[in-house]
Amino acid sequence: MKLGMVGLPNVGKSTLFNAITNAGAQSANYPFCTIEPNVGMVSVPDERLDKLAEMYHPDKFTPATIEFVDIAGLVKGASKGEGLGNKFLSHIREVDAIIHVVRCFENDDITHVDGSIDPARDIETINLELILSDLDILTRRIDNRRKAMKGDKTIAAEVAFLERLISEMETGKTARAVEISDDEKEYLKDVALLTIKPVIYACNMGESDFIDGIEKNRYYSAVKEIAAAEGAETFPICAEMEAQIAELEPDEKQMFLEDMGLEKSGLDRLIKKSYSLLGLISYLTAGKPEVRAWTIKKGTKAPQAAGKIHTDFERGFIRAEVVSFDDLMACGSMAAAKEKGLVRSEGKEYVMNDGDIVLFRFNV
Repeated sequence: MKLGMVGLPNVGKSTLFNAITNAGAQSANYPFCTIEPNVGMVSVPDERLDKLAEMYHPDKFTPATIEFVDIAGLVKGASKGEGLGNKFLSHIREVDAIIHVVRCFENDDITHVDGSIDPARDIETINLELILSDLDILTRRIDNRRKAMKGDKTIAAEVAFLERLISEMETGKTARAVEISDDEKEYLKDVALLTIKPVIYACNMGESDFIDGIEKNRYYSAVKEIAAAEGAETFPICAEMEAQIAELEPDEKQMFLEDMGLEKSGLDRLIKKSYSLLGLISYLTAGKPEVRAWTIKKGTKAPQAAGKIHTDFERGFIRAEVVSFDDLMACGSMAAAKEKGLVRSEGKEYVMNDGDIVLFRFNV
Protein backbone atom coordinates (compact mmCIF):
# COMPACT_ATOMS: atom_id res chain seq x y z
CA MET A 1 0.00 0.00 0.00
CA LYS A 2 1.29 3.43 -0.96
CA LEU A 3 -0.04 6.57 0.75
CA GLY A 4 0.80 10.02 -0.60
CA MET A 5 0.93 12.90 1.87
CA VAL A 6 -0.06 16.22 0.33
CA GLY A 7 -0.78 19.71 1.60
CA LEU A 8 0.03 23.37 1.07
CA PRO A 9 3.45 24.60 2.25
CA ASN A 10 3.83 25.04 6.05
CA VAL A 11 0.80 23.01 7.13
CA GLY A 12 2.96 20.50 9.05
CA LYS A 13 3.05 17.82 6.36
CA SER A 14 6.79 17.07 6.45
CA THR A 15 6.84 17.28 10.27
CA LEU A 16 4.12 14.63 10.34
CA PHE A 17 5.87 12.54 7.70
CA ASN A 18 9.13 12.68 9.69
CA ALA A 19 7.36 11.68 12.88
CA ILE A 20 5.61 8.65 11.43
CA THR A 21 8.49 7.39 9.29
CA ASN A 22 11.51 8.75 11.22
CA ALA A 23 12.88 9.44 7.75
CA GLY A 24 14.27 12.84 8.70
CA ALA A 25 12.96 14.79 5.70
CA GLN A 26 14.25 18.34 5.67
CA SER A 27 11.57 20.43 7.35
CA ALA A 28 12.03 24.20 7.16
CA ASN A 29 9.71 27.19 7.42
CA TYR A 30 9.60 28.05 3.73
CA PRO A 31 7.74 26.60 0.72
CA PHE A 32 9.13 23.75 -1.39
CA CYS A 33 11.63 22.30 1.07
CA THR A 34 10.31 18.91 -0.12
CA ILE A 35 11.00 18.84 -3.85
CA GLU A 36 11.68 15.15 -4.47
CA PRO A 37 9.17 12.98 -2.64
CA ASN A 38 10.62 11.48 0.50
CA VAL A 39 9.66 7.85 0.85
CA GLY A 40 9.40 6.01 4.15
CA MET A 41 8.51 2.35 4.70
CA VAL A 42 6.55 1.82 7.91
CA SER A 43 5.81 -1.51 9.60
CA VAL A 44 2.13 -2.06 10.29
CA PRO A 45 1.69 -2.58 14.06
CA ASP A 46 -0.17 -5.87 14.63
CA GLU A 47 -0.53 -7.31 18.12
CA ARG A 48 -1.58 -10.66 16.62
CA LEU A 49 1.81 -10.98 14.94
CA ASP A 50 3.55 -10.21 18.24
CA LYS A 51 1.55 -12.98 19.98
CA LEU A 52 2.44 -15.47 17.22
CA ALA A 53 6.12 -14.56 17.63
CA GLU A 54 5.85 -15.35 21.36
CA MET A 55 4.33 -18.73 20.46
CA TYR A 56 6.73 -19.76 17.66
CA HIS A 57 9.99 -17.87 18.46
CA PRO A 58 10.57 -17.56 14.69
CA ASP A 59 13.89 -17.05 12.92
CA LYS A 60 12.29 -14.20 10.95
CA PHE A 61 9.58 -11.70 11.90
CA THR A 62 7.98 -9.86 8.96
CA PRO A 63 5.13 -7.40 9.54
CA ALA A 64 3.13 -5.89 6.68
CA THR A 65 4.47 -2.54 5.46
CA ILE A 66 3.02 0.71 4.18
CA GLU A 67 4.91 3.13 1.97
CA PHE A 68 4.43 6.79 2.86
CA VAL A 69 5.39 9.37 0.24
CA ASP A 70 5.86 13.00 1.25
CA ILE A 71 4.88 14.90 -1.91
CA ALA A 72 6.11 18.46 -2.49
CA GLY A 73 3.92 21.34 -1.27
CA LEU A 74 1.90 22.94 -4.03
CA VAL A 75 0.37 26.31 -4.76
CA LYS A 76 -2.39 27.76 -6.93
CA GLY A 77 -1.70 27.15 -10.60
CA ALA A 78 0.00 23.77 -10.11
CA SER A 79 -2.12 22.21 -12.87
CA LYS A 80 -0.55 24.79 -15.21
CA GLY A 81 2.95 24.05 -13.91
CA GLU A 82 3.19 26.79 -11.24
CA GLY A 83 5.43 26.09 -8.22
CA LEU A 84 6.28 22.41 -8.37
CA GLY A 85 2.96 21.60 -10.00
CA ASN A 86 3.93 19.10 -12.67
CA LYS A 87 6.13 17.07 -10.31
CA PHE A 88 3.42 17.15 -7.66
CA LEU A 89 0.79 15.81 -10.05
CA SER A 90 2.96 13.00 -11.44
CA HIS A 91 3.92 11.81 -7.93
CA ILE A 92 0.34 11.81 -6.68
CA ARG A 93 -0.84 9.63 -9.59
CA GLU A 94 1.25 6.75 -8.24
CA VAL A 95 -0.36 6.42 -4.78
CA ASP A 96 -3.30 4.26 -3.63
CA ALA A 97 -4.76 6.90 -1.33
CA ILE A 98 -4.10 10.50 -0.35
CA ILE A 99 -3.40 11.81 3.14
CA HIS A 100 -4.28 15.49 2.76
CA VAL A 101 -2.70 17.39 5.67
CA VAL A 102 -4.76 20.46 6.57
CA ARG A 103 -3.61 23.17 8.98
CA CYS A 104 -6.05 23.51 11.89
CA PHE A 105 -3.74 25.31 14.35
CA GLU A 106 -2.80 28.94 15.03
CA ASN A 107 0.89 29.87 15.28
CA ASP A 108 2.21 33.33 14.39
CA ASP A 109 5.77 31.95 14.06
CA ILE A 110 4.79 29.66 11.17
CA THR A 111 3.70 31.64 8.15
CA HIS A 112 0.76 30.43 6.06
CA VAL A 113 1.26 30.67 2.31
CA ASP A 114 -2.07 32.58 2.02
CA GLY A 115 -1.53 34.70 5.14
CA SER A 116 -4.37 33.26 7.28
CA ILE A 117 -5.73 29.97 8.62
CA ASP A 118 -8.70 28.72 6.58
CA PRO A 119 -8.87 24.92 6.07
CA ALA A 120 -11.85 25.14 3.67
CA ARG A 121 -9.89 27.49 1.38
CA ASP A 122 -6.75 25.31 1.61
CA ILE A 123 -8.70 22.15 0.70
CA GLU A 124 -10.35 23.97 -2.19
CA THR A 125 -6.93 25.18 -3.47
CA ILE A 126 -5.50 21.67 -3.69
CA ASN A 127 -8.73 20.03 -4.88
CA LEU A 128 -9.12 22.65 -7.62
CA GLU A 129 -5.64 21.91 -8.98
CA LEU A 130 -6.38 18.18 -8.98
CA ILE A 131 -9.80 18.75 -10.61
CA LEU A 132 -8.24 20.90 -13.37
CA SER A 133 -5.68 18.18 -14.06
CA ASP A 134 -8.45 15.55 -14.19
CA LEU A 135 -10.58 17.69 -16.53
CA ASP A 136 -7.62 17.95 -18.89
CA ILE A 137 -7.35 14.13 -18.96
CA LEU A 138 -11.14 13.65 -19.34
CA THR A 139 -11.37 16.17 -22.18
CA ARG A 140 -8.73 14.26 -24.15
CA ARG A 141 -10.47 10.98 -23.30
CA ILE A 142 -13.90 12.11 -24.48
CA ASP A 143 -12.46 13.49 -27.74
CA ASN A 144 -10.96 10.04 -28.47
CA ARG A 145 -14.17 8.20 -27.57
CA ARG A 146 -16.32 10.52 -29.73
CA LYS A 147 -14.09 9.75 -32.71
CA ALA A 148 -14.33 6.02 -31.98
CA MET A 149 -18.14 6.28 -31.62
CA LYS A 150 -18.52 7.08 -35.32
CA GLY A 151 -17.70 3.46 -36.08
CA ASP A 152 -19.07 1.87 -32.88
CA LYS A 153 -22.41 3.03 -31.48
CA THR A 154 -21.95 0.94 -28.27
CA ILE A 155 -19.56 3.66 -27.02
CA ALA A 156 -22.47 6.15 -26.76
CA ALA A 157 -23.19 5.25 -23.10
CA GLU A 158 -19.55 5.87 -22.15
CA VAL A 159 -19.52 9.25 -23.93
CA ALA A 160 -22.76 10.26 -22.17
CA PHE A 161 -21.23 9.33 -18.80
CA LEU A 162 -18.01 11.27 -19.52
CA GLU A 163 -20.07 14.32 -20.53
CA ARG A 164 -21.97 14.15 -17.21
CA LEU A 165 -18.77 13.65 -15.20
CA ILE A 166 -17.03 16.60 -16.88
CA SER A 167 -20.11 18.80 -16.40
CA GLU A 168 -20.27 18.05 -12.65
CA MET A 169 -16.53 18.45 -12.12
CA GLU A 170 -16.60 21.82 -13.87
CA THR A 171 -18.73 23.04 -10.94
CA GLY A 172 -15.80 22.28 -8.58
CA LYS A 173 -16.79 18.74 -7.55
CA THR A 174 -14.13 16.06 -7.13
CA ALA A 175 -14.72 12.81 -9.05
CA ARG A 176 -15.25 10.94 -5.77
CA ALA A 177 -18.11 13.34 -4.91
CA VAL A 178 -19.91 12.51 -8.19
CA GLU A 179 -22.40 9.63 -8.16
CA ILE A 180 -20.87 6.88 -10.30
CA SER A 181 -22.46 3.43 -10.74
CA ASP A 182 -20.40 0.21 -10.75
CA ASP A 183 -20.91 -0.09 -14.52
CA GLU A 184 -19.70 3.49 -15.03
CA LYS A 185 -16.62 2.82 -12.89
CA GLU A 186 -15.55 0.34 -15.59
CA TYR A 187 -15.17 3.27 -18.03
CA LEU A 188 -12.61 4.84 -15.68
CA LYS A 189 -10.51 1.72 -15.10
CA ASP A 190 -7.69 2.91 -17.34
CA VAL A 191 -8.18 6.65 -16.70
CA ALA A 192 -5.74 7.91 -14.04
CA LEU A 193 -7.97 10.40 -12.23
CA LEU A 194 -6.52 12.09 -9.15
CA THR A 195 -9.76 13.19 -7.49
CA ILE A 196 -11.26 9.69 -7.49
CA LYS A 197 -8.55 8.43 -5.13
CA PRO A 198 -9.69 7.82 -1.54
CA VAL A 199 -8.77 10.70 0.79
CA ILE A 200 -8.14 11.12 4.50
CA TYR A 201 -8.02 14.73 5.66
CA ALA A 202 -5.39 14.79 8.41
CA CYS A 203 -6.36 17.77 10.57
CA ASN A 204 -3.11 19.03 12.08
CA MET A 205 -4.00 20.62 15.43
CA GLY A 206 -2.21 22.01 18.45
CA GLU A 207 -1.35 19.88 21.48
CA SER A 208 -3.80 21.92 23.57
CA ASP A 209 -6.68 20.77 21.32
CA PHE A 210 -6.15 17.18 22.47
CA ILE A 211 -6.15 18.30 26.12
CA ASP A 212 -9.17 20.62 25.82
CA GLY A 213 -11.14 18.40 23.39
CA ILE A 214 -10.74 18.32 19.60
CA GLU A 215 -14.43 19.03 18.99
CA LYS A 216 -13.86 22.58 20.28
CA ASN A 217 -11.52 23.29 17.35
CA ARG A 218 -13.67 25.17 14.81
CA TYR A 219 -11.29 24.43 11.96
CA TYR A 220 -11.68 20.68 12.60
CA SER A 221 -15.46 20.99 12.47
CA ALA A 222 -15.20 22.78 9.09
CA VAL A 223 -13.04 19.98 7.63
CA LYS A 224 -15.44 17.30 8.93
CA GLU A 225 -18.29 18.97 7.01
CA ILE A 226 -16.29 19.06 3.77
CA ALA A 227 -15.21 15.43 4.15
CA ALA A 228 -18.76 14.24 4.82
CA ALA A 229 -20.01 15.98 1.66
CA GLU A 230 -17.50 14.20 -0.59
CA GLY A 231 -17.31 10.81 1.13
CA ALA A 232 -13.80 11.34 2.51
CA GLU A 233 -12.47 10.61 6.02
CA THR A 234 -11.12 12.98 8.68
CA PHE A 235 -8.32 12.26 11.08
CA PRO A 236 -7.34 14.52 14.01
CA ILE A 237 -3.59 14.60 14.69
CA CYS A 238 -0.89 16.84 16.13
CA ALA A 239 2.32 16.62 14.07
CA GLU A 240 4.44 18.24 16.83
CA MET A 241 3.13 15.75 19.38
CA GLU A 242 3.78 12.81 17.03
CA ALA A 243 7.36 14.09 16.61
CA GLN A 244 7.78 13.90 20.41
CA ILE A 245 6.19 10.42 20.58
CA ALA A 246 8.52 9.13 17.84
CA GLU A 247 11.55 9.80 20.05
CA LEU A 248 10.22 8.05 23.18
CA GLU A 249 10.92 4.52 24.44
CA PRO A 250 7.86 2.18 24.25
CA ASP A 251 6.97 2.45 27.98
CA GLU A 252 7.41 6.25 27.99
CA LYS A 253 5.33 6.43 24.81
CA GLN A 254 2.43 4.61 26.50
CA MET A 255 2.53 6.94 29.50
CA PHE A 256 2.60 10.01 27.22
CA LEU A 257 -0.42 8.76 25.25
CA GLU A 258 -2.36 8.04 28.46
CA ASP A 259 -1.62 11.56 29.73
CA MET A 260 -3.05 12.94 26.47
CA GLY A 261 -6.14 10.71 26.72
CA LEU A 262 -5.14 8.65 23.66
CA GLU A 263 -5.02 4.86 23.34
CA LYS A 264 -2.75 4.70 20.31
CA SER A 265 -0.22 6.90 18.50
CA GLY A 266 -1.18 8.85 15.39
CA LEU A 267 0.68 6.34 13.19
CA ASP A 268 -1.29 3.38 14.59
CA ARG A 269 -4.59 5.24 14.15
CA LEU A 270 -3.67 6.44 10.65
CA ILE A 271 -2.79 2.91 9.50
CA LYS A 272 -6.06 1.53 10.86
CA LYS A 273 -8.01 4.29 9.11
CA SER A 274 -6.10 3.68 5.83
CA TYR A 275 -6.78 -0.08 5.90
CA SER A 276 -10.47 0.61 6.46
CA LEU A 277 -10.60 3.26 3.70
CA LEU A 278 -8.95 0.98 1.13
CA GLY A 279 -10.85 -2.15 2.22
CA LEU A 280 -7.70 -4.04 3.25
CA ILE A 281 -7.20 -6.91 5.70
CA SER A 282 -4.24 -9.05 6.79
CA TYR A 283 -3.86 -12.81 6.90
CA LEU A 284 -0.99 -14.42 8.78
CA THR A 285 1.45 -17.26 8.20
CA ALA A 286 3.23 -18.73 11.20
CA GLY A 287 5.96 -21.25 11.91
CA LYS A 288 9.52 -21.54 13.21
CA PRO A 289 11.13 -20.19 10.00
CA GLU A 290 8.95 -17.06 9.84
CA VAL A 291 5.93 -15.27 11.27
CA ARG A 292 4.50 -12.89 8.68
CA ALA A 293 1.51 -10.67 7.85
CA TRP A 294 0.20 -10.40 4.27
CA THR A 295 -2.05 -7.54 3.12
CA ILE A 296 -4.96 -8.34 0.79
CA LYS A 297 -8.26 -6.76 -0.27
CA LYS A 298 -11.44 -7.73 1.58
CA GLY A 299 -13.24 -10.39 -0.44
CA THR A 300 -10.04 -12.04 -1.75
CA LYS A 301 -10.39 -15.80 -2.27
CA ALA A 302 -7.83 -18.31 -0.99
CA PRO A 303 -5.95 -19.00 -4.29
CA GLN A 304 -5.42 -15.27 -4.95
CA ALA A 305 -4.31 -14.75 -1.33
CA ALA A 306 -1.83 -17.62 -1.81
CA GLY A 307 -0.56 -15.84 -4.93
CA LYS A 308 0.61 -12.95 -2.72
CA ILE A 309 3.27 -15.34 -1.35
CA HIS A 310 4.25 -16.78 -4.73
CA THR A 311 2.56 -17.20 -8.11
CA ASP A 312 3.20 -20.98 -7.89
CA PHE A 313 0.99 -21.10 -4.78
CA GLU A 314 -1.93 -19.70 -6.78
CA ARG A 315 -1.25 -21.72 -9.94
CA GLY A 316 -0.98 -25.05 -8.12
CA PHE A 317 -3.44 -24.31 -5.29
CA ILE A 318 -4.92 -27.46 -3.69
CA ARG A 319 -6.37 -26.21 -0.40
CA ALA A 320 -5.84 -23.85 2.51
CA GLU A 321 -5.55 -25.06 6.10
CA VAL A 322 -7.08 -22.24 8.13
CA VAL A 323 -7.47 -21.45 11.82
CA SER A 324 -8.67 -18.15 13.25
CA PHE A 325 -6.20 -16.20 15.39
CA ASP A 326 -8.55 -16.24 18.40
CA ASP A 327 -9.02 -20.03 18.19
CA LEU A 328 -5.27 -20.63 17.99
CA MET A 329 -4.61 -18.38 21.00
CA ALA A 330 -7.36 -20.09 23.02
CA CYS A 331 -5.89 -23.54 22.24
CA GLY A 332 -2.27 -22.53 22.88
CA SER A 333 -0.79 -24.47 19.93
CA MET A 334 -1.58 -25.57 16.38
CA ALA A 335 -1.59 -29.23 17.48
CA ALA A 336 -4.25 -28.50 20.15
CA ALA A 337 -6.32 -26.53 17.62
CA LYS A 338 -6.19 -29.52 15.22
CA GLU A 339 -7.26 -31.90 18.00
CA LYS A 340 -10.31 -29.75 18.68
CA GLY A 341 -11.19 -29.68 14.97
CA LEU A 342 -10.66 -25.92 14.70
CA VAL A 343 -8.23 -26.12 11.76
CA ARG A 344 -10.41 -26.11 8.65
CA SER A 345 -9.59 -27.33 5.15
CA GLU A 346 -10.85 -24.70 2.69
CA GLY A 347 -11.06 -24.85 -1.11
CA LYS A 348 -10.80 -22.42 -4.02
CA GLU A 349 -14.02 -20.52 -3.20
CA TYR A 350 -13.05 -19.69 0.39
CA VAL A 351 -13.08 -15.94 1.08
CA MET A 352 -10.26 -14.93 3.42
CA ASN A 353 -10.98 -13.26 6.77
CA ASP A 354 -8.89 -10.73 8.66
CA GLY A 355 -6.61 -12.60 11.08
CA ASP A 356 -6.83 -16.00 9.36
CA ILE A 357 -3.71 -18.08 10.06
CA VAL A 358 -3.08 -20.13 6.94
CA LEU A 359 -0.97 -22.93 5.54
CA PHE A 360 -1.43 -23.25 1.77
CA ARG A 361 -1.12 -26.67 0.11
CA PHE A 362 -0.13 -26.55 -3.55
CA ASN A 363 1.39 -28.66 -6.32
CA VAL A 364 3.10 -27.44 -9.50
